[in-house]
Amino acid sequence: MSGYTIGIDLGTTGTKCVLFAPDAGIIAQASRSSQLFSPSPGHAEADPNEWLRNIHEAIRELLSTSGVRASDVAAVSASGMVPAVVVCDRTGTPVRRAILQNDARADVEVNELRAALAGIDMVSVTGSAVTQQSVAPTLSWLRRYEPDVWSRVSRVQGSYDWILTKLGAEPHVEQNWALESGLFRLDGSLLDAALVAAELDPTIIPAVKNPGAVVGTISSEAASATGLSTSTMLVVGGADHVLSAFAAGVESPGDWLVKLGGAGDILVASDRPITDERLYLDAHPKPGIWLPNGCMATSGSLIRWFQTLVGGAALTDLDDEAAGRPPADVLCLPYFLGEKSPLHDPMLRGAFVGLHLGHTRADLYRSVLEAIAFGFRHHAEVFRELNVPLTKARITNGGSKSTLWKQIHSEVLGAEMYPIIDHPGASIGAAFLAGLGSGLIDSWDEATVHVQLGAPVVPDPERQAIYEERYRLWRELGDAVRPISHRLAADRRQ
Repeated sequence: MSGYTIGIDLGTTGTKCVLFAPDAGIIAQASRSSQLFSPSPGHAEADPNEWLRNIHEAIRELLSTSGVRASDVAAVSASGMVPAVVVCDRTGTPVRRAILQNDARADVEVNELRAALAGIDMVSVTGSAVTQQSVAPTLSWLRRYEPDVWSRVSRVQGSYDWILTKLGAEPHVEQNWALESGLFRLDGSLLDAALVAAELDPTIIPAVKNPGAVVGTISSEAASATGLSTSTMLVVGGADHVLSAFAAGVESPGDWLVKLGGAGDILVASDRPITDERLYLDAHPKPGIWLPNGCMATSGSLIRWFQTLVGGAALTDLDDEAAGRPPADVLCLPYFLGEKSPLHDPMLRGAFVGLHLGHTRADLYRSVLEAIAFGFRHHAEVFRELNVPLTKARITNGGSKSTLWKQIHSEVLGAEMYPIIDHPGASIGAAFLAGLGSGLIDSWDEATVHVQLGAPVVPDPERQAIYEERYRLWRELGDAVRPISHRLAADRRQ
């Protein structure tokens, strides 16, 4: 059996691929940036064809830089944003840009579907409430506003499932895409009532597959584009936040993770399914473990927006400037794409409050970092309210490279935060699943062999006390601004 796997991670702002050996860890990495489109307020889209080009290039780079032969790559698996919506024609070709999980366009359709399904406890049945993240309202929006596009739709998939299909896999959707879509029950069966209410033909949703399942081999076309062999297996991966937590060693009840990606995720391992209308529920790749979680519409994407707004200053420079500014002197509401959990309100809008002429870009930048941390604090309070233990905290993904942002999270959350050393995020989780599915890896117990925790980031008691008071003020600010946000959002749409 060949000795390597490749893991792919489709992120909001970039695509990462890793070459992995079970006995040695990561051998090589390659990444490409991706463009995020927001053609109207609250819209978040990406070009699937750019994803595919990025993956072709990145895999060729992995083989070139590592010197690994294509015949030695046993399997490929993929991870990505969930539940992104890729609508395709009969050939599997996207008929428009993908609509991402933090898109907020379908607020009217969300309310319509909630009313139509009012007799069903959607949280208990599916694991999540009907929200802007649900797939059915997004598809209803497409039918209503893009009928020409909708008339050509024959298949709906998630981002990472579509990628595997383009590489040669049979069409499928992964179990957590299904779970978060709102179209399936917790047991994995289709929820007919949701399909009827949204007027959806069930045949447009492919079969549900679990992480680690083999769904094909590299096609000749994909082999030519990537340099891989047609004998390379394609293995079902999973949602980026789930595989990032999995690869960070989150598996024992109470383990929790703050994931600082394009969106903001917080996940807790549980030995039982936890359902609440404010949260989402995912299945851990390891059978018998659940991951109740929250996902905020913005995190790294908000930072990138601010970076562009101030002329493209380096994030390290912005960090250095902000480190010298007082904590929470300016309050930011991070709802620049509406908000997902725990508020589930696509009509919210962003705000900066408390400004005076003495403030600089450093104060605003620090307030953006703090706003995301406050959002995670809101989630942590929900978990504790539901008696979900929060024991050992980990922090990962691109944003965790910022010493300042890790420190802010530690102080806002009131917890020691353990960074994962050289953690490539969900791509390593996908690479592990490729190994498990192909037979290179024998047991789930091998998943944490390469996980290395750094020294914990410890909260400063003085700043922690300030954040405690400002967090309460931040919550009050959100309540006060909500009706104004709703009015502005409604006027803009009219």
